[in-house]
Amino acid sequence: MTSPSLKRSLACLWWVLMAFLYLPLAVVVLFSFNSINSSALFESFSLRWYERLWGNEQIMASLGHSLVLAIISSVIAVVIGTLMGYGLYRYRARRLGWLIVLIYLPIVMPDIVFGISNMTFFVRLSSLTGWLSPGLGTMVLSHVTFQIPFVALIAYSRFLGLDATLFDAAKDLYASPFDRARHFIVPSIKPALVSAFFLSFTLSIDDFVISFFTAGPESSTLPIYIWGAIRKGVTPEINAIASLMIAAVAVAAVISLAFTRSKGSDASR
Repeated sequence: MTSPSLKRSLACLWWVLMAFLYLPLAVVVLFSFNSINSSALFESFSLRWYERLWGNEQIMASLGHSLVLAIISSVIAVVIGTLMGYGLYRYRARRLGWLIVLIYLPIVMPDIVFGISNMTFFVRLSSLTGWLSPGLGTMVLSHVTFQIPFVALIAYSRFLGLDATLFDAAKDLYASPFDRARHFIVPSIKPALVSAFFLSFTLSIDDFVISFFTAGPESSTLPIYIWGAIRKGVTPEINAIASLMIAAVAVAAVISLAFTRSKGSDASR
């Protein structure tokens, strides 16, 4: 039985870790409301820097690129990753451990290695065929490649939680593959699909390294813009951009967590 003193120590350790993780983010958000152009002295609350954001065409263009990139790549990744997850489930008896290892590789591979390899491939392909010069298209393809493994593993785990006899029952009722997918498979794994989409969206919005190596001159995203801007010094305007990104990622993470919990509660019924 855990002693009260140990419980208090663990609680204190938990709060210290939370403070270590989130205090830097809180400071960024606080100074985004600073009325003066300073990252060291806070004078008073103001929306001055947020108002300047809406009038900055370059920031708005970068925001648009980030949203388009995140949405398109996430949709494509969910479709392909779900099919891959279903394939892993459908043929799980064939000892496809090697395939799961290949799926894991993009997850554990360093981003800089992944980004450089994608850049080299696209540049070489563009020089040979004239296709896929660096830009939003190459960024979408690159983001899809590292999003798919996450989606596939989420979908695969959801399929494992389903009753295998339900698939046979759908076949016995003479449901076509399309009808099985529409009326049984998709509704059964919908929470996992929504969770996978928002996880992919979060990963895309947050990515810098892979986007940096595959972007073109007219396809800068918010992380790339921030990286270029902070070389001149961190300003409250940069803090405001970072705060909006923190809010977007937090909202996506909360929605993803909500659907993950919904998936777990449905599976336990």
